[in-house]
Amino acid sequence: MGDTVAHPAMFSPIILDVAAELLSNRVHSGALVLDPFAGTGRVHQLDHYRTIGLEIEPEWAELHSATMVGDATELPLADAVVDAVVTSPTYGNRMADHHEARDGSYRRTYRHALGRPLTRGNSGSLQWGDRYRDLHEHAWSEVRRVLRPSGFLLLNVKDHQRCGRRAEVCVWHLAVLDRLGFTLTATVEVNTNGFRYGANRAVRYPEMLFFVAASPTPGSRASRW
Repeated sequence: MGDTVAHPAMFSPIILDVAAELLSNRVHSGALVLDPFAGTGRVHQLDHYRTIGLEIEPEWAELHSATMVGDATELPLADAVVDAVVTSPTYGNRMADHHEARDGSYRRTYRHALGRPLTRGNSGSLQWGDRYRDLHEHAWSEVRRVLRPSGFLLLNVKDHQRCGRRAEVCVWHLAVLDRLGFTLTATVEVNTNGFRYGANRAVRYPEMLFFVAASPTPGSRASRW
């Protein structure tokens, strides 16, 4: 299925290419790969793997049969059943703006792409701050729970400019993963075109891909899969 509903932050082809290369050296063919922030489901374009997507917005989830509607902070999976997670969470930048423009000006936000207010619990509504950090810490705890002891998380994330300073989103995510028992094994910097709109369009930071290894996770939740 194609991306027939607008989404402002889909995996770009270059990110998917790098992700596929990183996976090929570490994750066996036929492994179960999860994207808990699936969007339009481009994770399913990764060849040689069984893929599951979880997406909170029904319009985006229904674009692929292997994506289900759900919340990344409450994964409907048993403990230690996933071989790898490949995902790109929201960055907490201006794409989380809620303003409904009526002046014809350009807006590249989750709210405008979907054409309605976002579902409660969608991280795309959260600017960089405590609520953003709390939601994603819960999401990474769930990822740790469902990954096998030998599993991996491939994280695509990016810093942004806020109030004249760099918001160190990448550092924060890595610190949380470190506390949860993950080990960073590879880092890849990918320079993409970025957005050419907005007050901070001249300040661009690279897309980052972090490959981290999981440690054993506790828990006993039953699986729906």
